[in-house]
Amino acid sequence: MHTQSIEQWLFSRADDPDAWAKRYDDAAWRAVVVPHDWSVEEEFSATLSSGTGYLPGGVGWYRSHVPTGALGLHDDSVVRLVFHGVYKNAEVWVNGYHLGSRPSGHARFSFDVSEILSYATDGDLVISVRVEHTDISDSRWYNGSGITRRVELEVHEPVHLREHGTVVTTLEADAAAATIRVEQTLVNSTAEPVTVQALHELASLTTGRVHSAEVSVRIEPGAAASTSTDMRIADPELWSDDDPRLQRLTTTLSWSDGVTSGEAQYSEVIGIRTFRFDADHGFSINGRPRTLTGVCLHEDAGCLGTAVPAEVWLRRLLILKEMGCNAIRMAHNPHSPELYTLCDALGFYVIDEAFDEWENAKNKWWQGHNVYPPRHQGYAADFPEWHERDLRTMVEAGRNRPSIIAWSIGNEIDYPNDPYASPLFTEMTGNNDANKPDAERVYDPTRPDIRRLTTIARNLARIVRESDPTRPVTLAAAFPELSSRTGLLDPLDVVGYNYKEHLYEEDHRRFPDKPLLGSENSHRYADWQAVARNDYIAGQFLWTGIDYLGEAYGWPIHGSGAGLLTLAGFPKPISQLRRSWWSEEPFAHLAVRPFAEGEAPLWSHPVSRAVDFAAAGPTEVLCFAQADSIILAVGGEQVVAEWDDEQGYWRAVVPALNGPVEVQALRGGVVVATDRLATVGGPASLEAVVWQAPADASDRCAAVGLSTGGIVQIECTLRDAQGALARGDVLVEASVEGGVLLGLENGDLADVTAYALPRRRTLDGRLIVFVRADGAASVVLRAEGLEDVRVVIE
Repeated sequence: MHTQSIEQWLFSRADDPDAWAKRYDDAAWRAVVVPHDWSVEEEFSATLSSGTGYLPGGVGWYRSHVPTGALGLHDDSVVRLVFHGVYKNAEVWVNGYHLGSRPSGHARFSFDVSEILSYATDGDLVISVRVEHTDISDSRWYNGSGITRRVELEVHEPVHLREHGTVVTTLEADAAAATIRVEQTLVNSTAEPVTVQALHELASLTTGRVHSAEVSVRIEPGAAASTSTDMRIADPELWSDDDPRLQRLTTTLSWSDGVTSGEAQYSEVIGIRTFRFDADHGFSINGRPRTLTGVCLHEDAGCLGTAVPAEVWLRRLLILKEMGCNAIRMAHNPHSPELYTLCDALGFYVIDEAFDEWENAKNKWWQGHNVYPPRHQGYAADFPEWHERDLRTMVEAGRNRPSIIAWSIGNEIDYPNDPYASPLFTEMTGNNDANKPDAERVYDPTRPDIRRLTTIARNLARIVRESDPTRPVTLAAAFPELSSRTGLLDPLDVVGYNYKEHLYEEDHRRFPDKPLLGSENSHRYADWQAVARNDYIAGQFLWTGIDYLGEAYGWPIHGSGAGLLTLAGFPKPISQLRRSWWSEEPFAHLAVRPFAEGEAPLWSHPVSRAVDFAAAGPTEVLCFAQADSIILAVGGEQVVAEWDDEQGYWRAVVPALNGPVEVQALRGGVVVATDRLATVGGPASLEAVVWQAPADASDRCAAVGLSTGGIVQIECTLRDAQGALARGDVLVEASVEGGVLLGLENGDLADVTAYALPRRRTLDGRLIVFVRADGAASVVLRAEGLEDVRVVIE
């Protein structure tokens, strides 16, 4: 098989009904590179939806001209056009032939264009795509608009693998030996019967060791046939989060019967591992207990929208990995294939999630979070017709990935009165009650009965198990107090609880055979301790790993600040606290804030490292450390720091900061980590550093065929006269020669400066600049009152 990525497209925001035709004149259209998100290029407006980040939707057209001579076609080639995601309501034409549509903005879909190509009278293959995203309150978060994921043409031989036709299963594995099963479905599109020899070669991407097996099958003309082969592997290189060993499975098909002969080759990357969710002992990988320390992630990256390059995800994931994160929950839809590939390569466990709503629409907050009245647009309109195809597509596309450990059929489907109701409401209250009118809090028998959800869940679980019987089915429950009594949790193999840690102990007794995990959790120390102190809880997934656009509380705030990282991918102080709980490496991090009476969580009374010795008044000094104890000093004098068991850190209150703040973190009486804060001044210079992935991470990406060299990420930092992170912010403007400026992001959720502009203020002295550069380029950064900085890209 030969695959060609289609990146160069022409784009128009005008809804011209004739743009489907091959002869259509698109010379005046704007050239764009796909993946592409047009919404993030346009201006924020308070008149738009808060839920989707105050950015517009609309209608857009894409057209691409593909020279067929470069595809290497022959008369009996089988050609498939593959879209990995178009948001949303895509209509597709090829050379003027209407191929079909896909409402979902998150589903992979494809078309066989072999016959259409046989009718072509020239070498210009014209692909036209109409995208309609006019219901901008269709979600509770930002999803972008356009061809937001990659597009490919696959050229196959007449004897070929069916789409998603390879299934690899680890039957058993330990340190001594493993057995994997390779099942394939082969298609013969010729007019003759053929006998096909399939040679499987499994090569380690770490050591190069190769194991092989062979099988043959006879296929009638125009028919399909299945094969199954077990491969026994001695001393297997097993995949896990802390040692993600991968293998490349290459299958060579060869056939020769009478007048028909040929050869085709396919390959994909897999991992050998076994895992288990146990009701008493939580999660284990390859027989080893392992706690899931996870985060939930939406798809956007601020100024890049949802067209996020692999390089940007790589930087973000490595930062999360450093703070001890080992798992990702894809919230609340399938994500781009590059993100899953990175999870395979870097070692992240993945819960893949299909839906945020089923047959009835949830409330969509469009003028501030939980502000009535809501709107009811979204995927629910398409669920009855499309849910099975979309769910099967998700599972079939990901079932060979070692990172995926569970399939989630839904997120918070069981919100009370949103829209399903139950007479049991009189006995309990659940999530999503804040700010609701009184009429929304009581049982209304005219609403859909919540017992309907159990019927749907059984059907969805059946679909998943038919597509992949090897992984558990789960669901993220918002209201398990009720759902455990209506049968919604019965079809599940693993039960996910959203913010319901107080139910763990009782429900473990009620359902002793059901594994439990925190599918969505707050940042509180108590919620982490609910996992750390109970082996039967498989882990937790924080809401959320990274700030995201949408789900905003009101203009000008246009995103959620619940992340460990900002939209710019810079760690927040709260991320360092999380690192002290999750990471096993010695670590110490200091921060300060003005003293306030009572307990003040970091998200309500934030901390800083911008120390000012001249500032008067009592100051709270916090230390986040992976250690047994600490020694804290302020101005050279030792200060008693007490462990706060409610917040999970050491703290001390001093009358004022009169000198450097220093800490030593100890294990067993030995200093294992230190940190120091000194006074900082205003901006004296702008530092610009091109982010580089560590060599090991780059090698892993290269080994799985993931390109990470085309997008340059420039981390900008304001420095004071002593070279420390400065106190204060300035406007930064960027210009590029030899490349394309993709955007500037500061992570400020209140900054509604249009992302299309080449300027943005720093936030807490930081900013990131994204540039596409296929060769040599240079970037000039200008900041108010500071010397210009030129960054040369080789």
